[in-house]
Amino acid sequence: MLTVRKSSERGYADHGWLKSFHSFSFANYFDPAHMGWGNLRVINEDRIAPGTGFGTHGHRDMEIISYVLSGNLAHQDSMGNVKGIPPGDVQRMSAGSGVRHSEFNHAEGEQTHFLQIWIEPNVTGIDPGYEQKTVPESAKRGQLALVAAPEAAEYTVKIHADARLYAGLFDGAESAQLALDPTRKAYVFLVRGRLQVNGQGLEAGDAVLLSAEKNLAIGQGQNAEVLVFDLAA
Repeated sequence: MLTVRKSSERGYADHGWLKSFHSFSFANYFDPAHMGWGNLRVINEDRIAPGTGFGTHGHRDMEIISYVLSGNLAHQDSMGNVKGIPPGDVQRMSAGSGVRHSEFNHAEGEQTHFLQIWIEPNVTGIDPGYEQKTVPESAKRGQLALVAAPEAAEYTVKIHADARLYAGLFDGAESAQLALDPTRKAYVFLVRGRLQVNGQGLEAGDAVLLSAEKNLAIGQGQNAEVLVFDLAA
């Protein structure tokens, strides 16, 4: 089964300093039909104005991934990490037994545009953890690069969840296939550009929810950047 969810169907919040699209119920946006997909709980597409950000706040028992599209995301946490996350980097924070952090845009005159992703863990109460890796464009060009998984690799951060996250860049004749386990779920989110996914045309912000499918076919991209999630059902 394949369902397309258009960008315009997402929740939206404008806080002035923050403009955020919510793929799933979050904060003041509540939609009982979109509480998550498998163990994927949150995809927020956030745009932070210069000199502003999220003050220190806490999380528990969640795998949180930041995927920066433009600008630079400044991160500081109770584990002692003080980092800048540029486009091309994937950051993972395991909240575990409890962590506090802040996220800011310190770039003068430049908006920071990023995706905040939450995946429910398959273990709870673990020590909090942090990991950040650079994924070069060459690893994503015309293919799906594994950027988050239960097993770490060169360009893959380790998450404590039964899920895998792929990122790819597609333009023109570039295409890719991914075998799917029909007993699991998959979720495709088009970050930017245009793309065909299993014959369905997508534009930036659109998503495809898949269940009981055996294959994912991606192609006919126009400056497309896409994220693909393999998820527990």
